[in-house]
Amino acid sequence: MTSPATGGTPATEGIPASAPAVTPRAAARPRQHRRRSLVGALGPAVASLVVFALVWQVIVLVSAFPPYILPGPLTVAERFVKAWLDGTMWPNVATTLVEILLGFAMGATIALIAGIVLARSPLAERLLSPYLVAAQATPVLALAPLIALWFGTGLAPKLIITTLIVFFPVAVATMVGVRSVDPRLLEMARSFRAGSWQVVTRVEVPAAAPVILGAMRVGVTLAVIGAIVGEWAGADKGLGELINIARASLFDTPLMFAALAQLAIIGVALYLVMLAVERRIVGER
Repeated sequence: MTSPATGGTPATEGIPASAPAVTPRAAARPRQHRRRSLVGALGPAVASLVVFALVWQVIVLVSAFPPYILPGPLTVAERFVKAWLDGTMWPNVATTLVEILLGFAMGATIALIAGIVLARSPLAERLLSPYLVAAQATPVLALAPLIALWFGTGLAPKLIITTLIVFFPVAVATMVGVRSVDPRLLEMARSFRAGSWQVVTRVEVPAAAPVILGAMRVGVTLAVIGAIVGEWAGADKGLGELINIARASLFDTPLMFAALAQLAIIGVALYLVMLAVERRIVGER
């Protein structure tokens, strides 16, 4: 197509003469960079996992332990696959995952509110800090039987135990993060006549987000521990109960290791999800 005004010149009025052409090779560079970054991040983890499995297998061969004492990694992998195929693993994984996610959501939400209150109110800190420290110093494993006795063996005691174990690190991190906000930001907010709620939501929490989200990364892994402790105190389903059954009733040590491997996978996956959320909100540091 030609332009009548130029008598044969192509009609490219809307395109700057100096605009660089985007070649397929240039368009593929960001994709290749992301692929190399992913390989660079996963490479050491995969290599360390292979080394761990090899060392584990060597220990099994050298010590000559029977499988019911220390099964090898191939035996555990075979039992892991079998547990998924025969329907043993999934119902327990689903139960434990619900407990983890709900308990973490409850614990992190309550801790976020409590941390803001403690940071903004010296009186609240003086009144509540001794009880928070005392609660943290008391082992959750010791409280679990009492909580199960009071609330039964349903979902409630698992959520309470998971909330307790998640609460303290997130609350302390929130308090420290809010208190470390640059005073100049607070002064600027006051100069614009921002209300107390606006200061919290627009200044303090966003500024403290890296600290808070870092604590939530720790909290989501602690939630896995809380759910298992709650199941050990009393449950009829879940990975913690599966470990109990494999140990006491079936004496199936490979199944115990398979359940532990599944817990590790869940913990790592949730940690990576929280890391991705943190990077999305505060950027990659």
